[in-house]
Amino acid sequence: MTEDADLSRQRIDKWLWAARFFKTRRLATEAIEGGRIKLNGQPVKPSREVKCGDLVEMQLSDTLWVVCVRGTHAQRRSAPEARLLYAETPESVVHRAQQREMKQMAPTPGATLRGRPTKKAGRLIRGFNE
Repeated sequence: MTEDADLSRQRIDKWLWAARFFKTRRLATEAIEGGRIKLNGQPVKPSREVKCGDLVEMQLSDTLWVVCVRGTHAQRRSAPEARLLYAETPESVVHRAQQREMKQMAPTPGATLRGRPTKKAGRLIRGFNE
């Protein structure tokens, strides 16, 4: 949570890194510049500051997160401490659960395939394509 009065506001790229949504600040900055992060419904720049009560919308891979900022921290801490920096909205929790269920019921084609095809599978593929 907020340790000092000067940490009541923090750059959004640093907050996303400290809250463990991204492994590095560079990845957070790239996501922000790519338009996948919104603050209070508006696209932002990496230098934009967040404060307690702000809503952050993040499109991470195929998952949409909507979280409310509860605090800031100057350093990246453990995952349990990082979860104290935000609270996910109930709508976001329900939406992510629905997405997870849909993905389990109808997995993407070929998701279970790993590595190169065997010789037999390669012959079948070539025979199918010819």
